[in-house]
Amino acid sequence: MNALGRHVLAEVHGCNRNVLDDLKQVEHIMVSAALAAGAEIREVAFHKFSPQGVSGVVVISESHLAIHTWPELGYAAVDVFTCGEDVDPWRACNYICEQFGAQRVEAIEQMRGVMDSSDSEDSRLKAVVP
Repeated sequence: MNALGRHVLAEVHGCNRNVLDDLKQVEHIMVSAALAAGAEIREVAFHKFSPQGVSGVVVISESHLAIHTWPELGYAAVDVFTCGEDVDPWRACNYICEQFGAQRVEAIEQMRGVMDSSDSEDSRLKAVVP
């Protein structure tokens, strides 16, 4: 079995609330995480919410890193999706968690675009969401 990409989804708890609410710091950490993982950055877009919170995305040649923060809870939802063999999503995820001073992290990896030699148009399971 082969996959096109790896997608790490992280629930990041017990973070530094001041960092989570600082647009420039969150953006810097996310960009640095992408570079630490070996990614090539294409676009960066972040937004500061009122009264608190930051959301943003770092678009990389290999896919993306995304974040949504809830400073009042010390919590961040982090996604790191990478394609190819050269970029390690766990390196980026671990970097982000360290920089936020996370006390607890729950993370899973989802393989994306799983290709199996037995795949064919007729044998794939299809689902339609209403």
